[in-house]
Amino acid sequence: MQGPARCSFFKALLWALALVALLQLLYLSLLSGLHGRQQRSRYSELFGGRRGEAPGRPSEQQKEQLKRALASGGRLDASGQYRIYTDMLGPPERAGRAPDLVLATHTSLSNLHQLQELVGRWQGPVSVALFAPGPTEVRLATLMLYALGALCGPVRQLVSAHLVCHSGDLAAFPELEDRAEFARLKACGDVFAKLARAGAGRRNYALGANASYPNNLLRNVAQGAATGHYTLVLDVDMLPSEGLREAFLALAATLGAEGPPGVFVVPAFEIRHTRRLPGAKAELLQLYQVGEIRPFYEELCPRCQAPTNYSRWLNLPPGSSLNIAYTVEWRDPWEPFYISANSVPPYDERFKQYGFNRISQACELHVAGYSFSVLNNAFLVHKGFKVPSEFHAQKDAENQRNKVLFRQFKQELKLKYPGSPRRC
Repeated sequence: MQGPARCSFFKALLWALALVALLQLLYLSLLSGLHGRQQRSRYSELFGGRRGEAPGRPSEQQKEQLKRALASGGRLDASGQYRIYTDMLGPPERAGRAPDLVLATHTSLSNLHQLQELVGRWQGPVSVALFAPGPTEVRLATLMLYALGALCGPVRQLVSAHLVCHSGDLAAFPELEDRAEFARLKACGDVFAKLARAGAGRRNYALGANASYPNNLLRNVAQGAATGHYTLVLDVDMLPSEGLREAFLALAATLGAEGPPGVFVVPAFEIRHTRRLPGAKAELLQLYQVGEIRPFYEELCPRCQAPTNYSRWLNLPPGSSLNIAYTVEWRDPWEPFYISANSVPPYDERFKQYGFNRISQACELHVAGYSFSVLNNAFLVHKGFKVPSEFHAQKDAENQRNKVLFRQFKQELKLKYPGSPRRC
């Protein structure tokens, strides 16, 4: 082959290869666009077309946020056992001020319906970590979180939602076959009613033989995602007293930054019947006098809350504003609920299932030099009396395993805080 002819041949070959590459890029671009349209179609068919784009429905930006959260694949926790998807619904529409008090909570699907009353009572920013122990639960959790964001204005305005699952599970977009299951969800109440039916009769921590509820990991996820300066970490089946957030922020504005670090203890109670949940201390005192309210864990572990000094708190003179009533020195096995700054040590994520998960952090706060100040008018109420018969069968075995871990944890604190004279 002559030189000019050979040169023309190679030029033609290069042009052909370039054209093939260009066609491949065009194909991939079209395929990607088609995939995106399919995902948008899934959203539309699942939740669109019933009431149009009414004010209560999510924007395209919110839909894209969920897609981005899922497409990221989440991140793995420090142990590599769990996958974490943060801000599934994007930041709440009502952006928090700084500083603010964020309620951080955690739950499985069986208790997610409790979020409705919690958001209604708190009326401020809420950060919730949702645990899904298997592929079926991950799929349902993704759907229900989207439904809550789509149909529940208060959730969309106030809640940041985070999904935690096992590292081998991946959350994905809702499938079209889920359409019939959710066709009847037309309002926020429908979503919570469906969640309540799904959770009826299920016991806490009873997730199956191969699943452990990572409560401390969930607490850290919810608290770590809180944008406020202060957080109150609660179980999802508890309610705070009315106006607690605003009252505490007013109190915090009067406190200086001098002195040792501290947390603000909110006394916790249990109520026998949940038809009437007290909002103010005067209501709580009335229910306490007739036996409808009692201190938290009074039957299961009275020592676990005894340092709160319920007798003293109940007999405090009435006050119109929230203040520090008295300060208590921590002692084993106290596990109070408290408001804290976001800078507190995280919960130890090795503790799972039942036992020693909250006390481990309270113990570390004590060793690290924190003070525990009890608030005068604020309180928490757990829905229902805590009784032994309502716990899952493995409770005692889990408690013993975590007891061994807690002994190890206390030894580790001596190395972490070598200069501290405090022990627990």
